[in-house]
Amino acid sequence: MRPRILLVNPPIYDFAAYDFWLKPYGLLSVAGYLRGKAEFKLFDFLDRLHPFMANQKELQSDRWGRGRFYIKRIESPECLRLIPRYFRRFGLPHTAFQNFLQQEEPFDFALIQTVMTYWYLGVREVIEDIRKAYPKIKIILGGNYVTLCRNHATKMEADFLVSDPDLEPLWEYLQVTPDMNQPALWEAYDKLNVGILKLSDGCPFNCTYCSVPKVYGGFKARLLERSFAELELLAEHSVKNIAFYDDALVFKAEKVLMPFLHQVIKRKMDINFHCPNALNARFVTKELAGLMVQAGFKTFYLGFESSCPQWQERTGSKVSSDELAQAVGHFVSAGAEPTSITAYQILGHPYSDVQHLEDSMRFVNSLGIRGMLADFSPIPGTPDGDYCRRWIDMDEPLMHNKTAFPIIRLGFEEVNRLKDLQRKLNRALPNI
Repeated sequence: MRPRILLVNPPIYDFAAYDFWLKPYGLLSVAGYLRGKAEFKLFDFLDRLHPFMANQKELQSDRWGRGRFYIKRIESPECLRLIPRYFRRFGLPHTAFQNFLQQEEPFDFALIQTVMTYWYLGVREVIEDIRKAYPKIKIILGGNYVTLCRNHATKMEADFLVSDPDLEPLWEYLQVTPDMNQPALWEAYDKLNVGILKLSDGCPFNCTYCSVPKVYGGFKARLLERSFAELELLAEHSVKNIAFYDDALVFKAEKVLMPFLHQVIKRKMDINFHCPNALNARFVTKELAGLMVQAGFKTFYLGFESSCPQWQERTGSKVSSDELAQAVGHFVSAGAEPTSITAYQILGHPYSDVQHLEDSMRFVNSLGIRGMLADFSPIPGTPDGDYCRRWIDMDEPLMHNKTAFPIIRLGFEEVNRLKDLQRKLNRALPNI
């Protein structure tokens, strides 16, 4: 008899959250490996196409499938009370999930995805509701929070934790044999307008602020055949916007991304591609930029972080100012609109005194592209995260919050000043 499995993507408890192509890709991938071998039901608190959202006109998607979540203002946790921002719960109402559980037959297992370490309050809410509805169910937690904060995750009172990319213990626990060539279980949604793809896992770099090496290890390409199967499945569901979740999408592009793009172009697939996890400008060539534009990339996000050579050298030497300028030139020459190109820069990094952030912001603006300040989140187990113990309690995941730490590090007024400057620089660009 096939096991009955509940899939849950929890609500977000945070100061800010936005549907920037957010989908529980890890959860759906695990379920996809078990396609046909288990019975699944998905409840995604962050699904903005859920029937409940039908009357929420102000939360509708933009042309690329992004948009605001349903929100409820709540009291800030004790450790974050001094942060002068409103704390909120993002996602479908609590009662929507409770009603869903009342209407469903009991499940054998519940798989819950975790993402940010400081979002665990949503995980706790989900576990409490599931326990009340199904006392005998086995609850399984997986994802970044479990991997990075395993000791803390044990307090969630789940029955099984998946904290390693090796899923063999999970298959043994479920007593089901997976088919690892299957694509993610996108058919679990009743309605879709956004999908996710990954052509690779991990990253060849070891930036001191990043969790990817700890969570995924070094760079490893996926089988292109499986990626195409997933792309075709998404196309069958009329998905028009697909975001890549790769952490090194353009690394070894001649062996991974470029063959993929050639096939997309050959098949004349009408899809808009996006890369929110940021591209490494160092690997963007003229040929690659041309293929990306031709294949349907509509937004381009580049990781820049800082124009300061000393800061770059101290944190991993990922990309230089010249490399960023060259990549922008390649994209624009290939036909990309300059305002569709965005460069991320880190706000509130522990070494911000040597980052020269304003100089970086003005340099990005001089290239005619948008800048975006990415609030720094101290990640446990990384050199920069461990360095942050001088300011915060790193053993409390709520203190990893990306809104809170820049304010703690730089002060409320300085953070607001820098964000106002970024908005001013972007507004000065043509066609903004």
